Amino acid sequence: MKQPPLPPRETQDKPIIWTVSISRLFDMFRDIMVEYDANADIVPLNMGFEEAVQHIRERLQTERCDAVVAAGSNAAYLKSRLPIPVVTAKASGFDVMQALARARKVSKEIGLITYQETMPELADFKNTFGFKIEQRTYVTEEDARAQISELKASGIQAIVGAGLITDLAVEAGLTGIFMYSATSIRQAFDDALEIARLTRLESQRGRHHPAADALRTKHGLNDLRGESAIMENTRRAISLFARSPATVLLQGETGTGKELAAQAIHSESPRARQPFVAVNCGAIAESLLESELFGYDEGAFTGARRGGHAGLFEAANRGTLFLDEIGEMPLNLQTRLLRVLEEREIVRVGGVRPVAVDVRIISATHCDLEARIREGKFRSDLFYRLAVLRLQLPPLRERHADIMPLAEWSLKHALAAMGARPHPNLHAEISSCTGLFETYPWPGNVREMRNMMERLALFLAAEPLQALSPAFVSKILPELSGGITTNETTNAIRLPSDEKDQLPGMRAAKQETLEEIMQRFGHQRDAVAAYLGISRTTLWRKLKQLQINDKSGDENHQSVR
Repeated sequence: MKQPPLPPRETQDKPIIWTVSISRLFDMFRDIMVEYDANADIVPLNMGFEEAVQHIRERLQTERCDAVVAAGSNAAYLKSRLPIPVVTAKASGFDVMQALARARKVSKEIGLITYQETMPELADFKNTFGFKIEQRTYVTEEDARAQISELKASGIQAIVGAGLITDLAVEAGLTGIFMYSATSIRQAFDDALEIARLTRLESQRGRHHPAADALRTKHGLNDLRGESAIMENTRRAISLFARSPATVLLQGETGTGKELAAQAIHSESPRARQPFVAVNCGAIAESLLESELFGYDEGAFTGARRGGHAGLFEAANRGTLFLDEIGEMPLNLQTRLLRVLEEREIVRVGGVRPVAVDVRIISATHCDLEARIREGKFRSDLFYRLAVLRLQLPPLRERHADIMPLAEWSLKHALAAMGARPHPNLHAEISSCTGLFETYPWPGNVREMRNMMERLALFLAAEPLQALSPAFVSKILPELSGGITTNETTNAIRLPSDEKDQLPGMRAAKQETLEEIMQRFGHQRDAVAAYLGISRTTLWRKLKQLQINDKSGDENHQSVR
């Protein structure tokens, strides 16, 4: 497909933004971009994924681009593969509510398919307001097709999702409801213009600003919120670690903000204007992780792209590579990683020529690496090489003074994301719920706090006159008053005695194993994850940790596409 040519000379001084999209989102980008004619030169590219990466890299050799705007799985794919900032267009909670309302006019039963993660807050919303919503997630296009086929087989006629989902729904003979609004797209354009403005400002000061051609961090030291003594010490440690080029190992429970801390270390370091590339070693299939990290040469394997492919080490050159869930890295790749740390060079899969790389490694894990060393699952020499500097991120239950301020801050931001104004008495009302919040153990830590506040905001936006009373909060967030909880290290799902009989299919005992829940839901990971209030990645990790045989056979969620 022929793409738009280089903009005329008279527009060269304006910010240049390229939009990358397919299907309905492409049309929306094209319709809204005319509103920005006076402020930017926006070029729409009707393509996605590897085709878009190859096209943009070729054009960047002769053209300038200040930022790329994309959405969903497309944006996630582009972020780790392009040398320029990628702004993600996100559907707001209000967008989703409007899309569900439109879908309700078509069908009483609705399918909602989102990229990678479900929206747990909709579980209670659908019961309260009578919406019959079946939530599914996808990573690859094949995964999306499979989810749509299953929903169609169950009788669902309307599917809500992004452009790829709605197109596949129509292809399957269903009604596709597009969930992005013009407001969300304008916000993405505004964010891209702000990135371009900051880049120009730095240039006018006479300094090179490599952030114009790098993957930028979104968070800094100030995003590690909390005034407790333990958080003050954590921020001081991050500032200190940022001055050193040494490797850093971040340890902490799920949801404590390990990636946020990694971004803060990078943004405070001398490498701040260089790329920051993140990869989850536990979410990518072993067969793909090697080529993702080290790249591959042409002909390395069947289907290898012509000309080869640069890996994440090369993408992060001169910057920082964040290896999340490092404890899940296969032993053979641990050996290759150790060599990179020692030799400062990589060899692509199928290649023989070493490529020099200057990359700082920050790794993170929720598991006990020293225990894995004793089990023979992690190399001791790699551990000591990665853990030159170590930082333990504190769980939320040990940050007692931060719980209520974080709850209030998270709720205000969740309401703002939905376009709803917080109640004038919000501080006083949420303070009345202190007992609920401070006695809860927060197994999911700050991430769980944020997810709960998004759920609460959804109900407050729908019922703006509703007072934020302890009774209301307990109804919407039953976990706080003894609802369903899970244990990260055991195969037990604990239930309060007064709720066990209210849950369909739940046996009378107070405990049900994860294996039994998987069987009860027919090994449908989406359903089990939504029921437990956890992500599919966390569920996959639990199944692997407990060595539970998952009969679904679905490994698509391990792909990063």
